[in-house]
Amino acid sequence: MQFEVGPAGESAMRLAYAESPHPALTRGLLLIQELAERRFAGSLIDAVIGYTTLTLFFNPSQLERDRVESWLCEQAENVVPHDSELTGHSTPDVVLPVFYHPSVAPDLEWLAHEKGLSIDDIIATHTQTTYFAYATGFAPGFCYLGTLPSQLTTPRLATPRSLVPSGSVAIADSQTAVYPCDSPGGWRLIGSCPKALFNLNDAPPSVLSVGMTVRFEPINEADFRLMTQGNS
Repeated sequence: MQFEVGPAGESAMRLAYAESPHPALTRGLLLIQELAERRFAGSLIDAVIGYTTLTLFFNPSQLERDRVESWLCEQAENVVPHDSELTGHSTPDVVLPVFYHPSVAPDLEWLAHEKGLSIDDIIATHTQTTYFAYATGFAPGFCYLGTLPSQLTTPRLATPRSLVPSGSVAIADSQTAVYPCDSPGGWRLIGSCPKALFNLNDAPPSVLSVGMTVRFEPINEADFRLMTQGNS
């Protein structure tokens, strides 16, 4: 696989693959991240995985760029480019309950009309897929999940909403995600998850992390209200 290694600001180094996102690539990046945390334990501050990248952040006074670059290149050569795809019958790491209803999902009816599907079709398509956690970011606990079935792929809003409620289940392009807190956002909202995805008092604080597999499970309004009350 083709890749590049180079500086990312004054105190970081980035490994970037010229590949399409794929679970095998992410697993390779996770392995390199784990090895880096051991190899550079005294100087490494943080390591962040993107869809096809790994960025290592160092203590500025302890970064030896040539040494890190050589090590990253050596590790990058060992990443296996592809493995078996996720299957709809695989057991996911996390199952998230979702209430799919226009009362909590302002884009659900629009999406059904836009795609020529019923709301039940939307729900079935979204919940029958096993998603892979490719990256985290945007907000604590926000995880980018792929790959959305082609029947549901849709662009983001032209103008983002100023407030998206915590727990909103959303789609954008070929991705899906859950907003872990109230925030602005431009993704299309198709449901609401009553499970809290981020809590600083938990260990780890985030329910989802890179490399996990995730599925969504539809729930009725009564269960949704009960679970929501349990989180308040």
